[in-house]
Amino acid sequence: MDKELIERAKNAIEKAYSPYSNYSVGAAVRTENGEIFDGCNIENSSYSLTVCAERVALFKAISEGNDKIEEISIVIDDDKLPSPCGACRQVISELAPNAKISLATKDGLYKEYKIEELLPNAFTLNHGDKKDE
Repeated sequence: MDKELIERAKNAIEKAYSPYSNYSVGAAVRTENGEIFDGCNIENSSYSLTVCAERVALFKAISEGNDKIEEISIVIDDDKLPSPCGACRQVISELAPNAKISLATKDGLYKEYKIEELLPNAFTLNHGDKKDE
């Protein structure tokens, strides 16, 4: 468990804008060079415009030229573990396919996953390629 990454994700919860769901999420990603980018969920009254914490953190890293993501931590202030939504799972599978994914609560509940466990048979860049038969 990367305690620093979990702590950054916990701190990001405080920045969340979640007046509609009251479900604040913090996330942090660590890149290959050790840089950390955090994010929080940001809701909108037009729900489809809401952005999850995982995507905010990933997009910040990628937009700063860091495309080698080693780990993602997602933390909530709840008594059960968070679960990335389908959109976040798809984005993780493309932008951070080899990253360790840590799900945690502020109180210390913790579990690690690989994206294949959370999104088996993901749609990928090579999805339409035909394999030799």
